[in-house]
Amino acid sequence: MSRVNFGAKPYMFPQPVLIIATYDQDGIPNAMNAAWGITTDFNEITISLSEHKTTENLTQTGAFTVSFATESTAVACDYVGVESAKKVPDKFAKAGFHATKSEYVNAPLIDELPVAMECKVKSFKDGILIGEIVNISADESVITDKKVDLSKFKPITFDPFNNAYIGLGEKVGDAFKDGLALK
Repeated sequence: MSRVNFGAKPYMFPQPVLIIATYDQDGIPNAMNAAWGITTDFNEITISLSEHKTTENLTQTGAFTVSFATESTAVACDYVGVESAKKVPDKFAKAGFHATKSEYVNAPLIDELPVAMECKVKSFKDGILIGEIVNISADESVITDKKVDLSKFKPITFDPFNNAYIGLGEKVGDAFKDGLALK
């Protein structure tokens, strides 16, 4: 096997395309795109974020939502990542997003993004946001048999090798089951 070296890069795959949404002090919704996040416990998410309008907001409100970009929302989700709310205060609306206030935290759910984590800020220090997941909600349009159906949801992943968004593929196995055949 011959390998190609890329050096030290944040190239992990797959990476969910996370859309972080907050309210500002006047109740105006904002959203940003973030790729470097992962669940770090059963009720915890950790995301690497630099300073943004969104991080100012979550520091003030103590809450945020994390939605997952989908194939049909890729353009809008990319837009909230390449545009700053400090320059374009209405970027949420310009992206075509509509907000519904979460029942669980003081943060907006994005109507166009069907699956979201509703979170309270546990800490935000040195660019690392740790949130307590208090609820996960999904629009009925992506539910089959009381479960999120990926064929309806159609989340995308960020491909850091090629700066691209990729749709997820087909099911290839059953977790916590298929490996039992080797016992």
